[in-house]
Amino acid sequence: MILKKQFRNFYEKFISLQGEPARVAAGLAIGVFVGVTPTIPFHTAIIVLVGLLFRQNITAAYLGSWIISNPLTIPLFYLSQYEIGRLLLGMERCRFEFADHSLGAVAALGWKILLPLLTGGILMAPFFAVPAYFVTRRLIVSIRARSKR
Repeated sequence: MILKKQFRNFYEKFISLQGEPARVAAGLAIGVFVGVTPTIPFHTAIIVLVGLLFRQNITAAYLGSWIISNPLTIPLFYLSQYEIGRLLLGMERCRFEFADHSLGAVAALGWKILLPLLTGGILMAPFFAVPAYFVTRRLIVSIRARSKR
C-alpha cells in the first residue's frame, strides 16, 4: 500500500514536469546517476550543481534520485559497488558494519571502504542513468501525445 502511494506520488510529479522531453529525460538521468552513487548526504547539492552546469531540469533530476535511491536499493547498491570497486582496484575484502547508510558512516571506515565504494558507484551509475534517459524520454513523449488526443 505504501509503495503504491509513493509510485502514484512520483507519477503525478513526473507527468507535471515542464520542458522538452529530452531535457526532462536528461535531468532525470542525472538524478538517477547521482542517486546510484554513494553520496547520500550530497545528492541534492550534486544534482543542483550538475543540473545548472548542464542546464537540465533540476526537478526531474531530484525525482530521478528520489526514485532510485531509497532504503530498499541503497544496501544493494553499496554492497555491489564495494565489491566491483574492490575487485577492479585489486583490494582485499574487509569487514565493515554501518551505523546508518550515510557517506559519513562509510567515511569513518576509511579509504579501504570508501575508495572501492566510490569507484564501483561511479562505474555502476551509467548502467542505470543511460537507460533511464531513453525510457523517460519515450515515456514523456507518449504521455504527452496521449493527453493531447
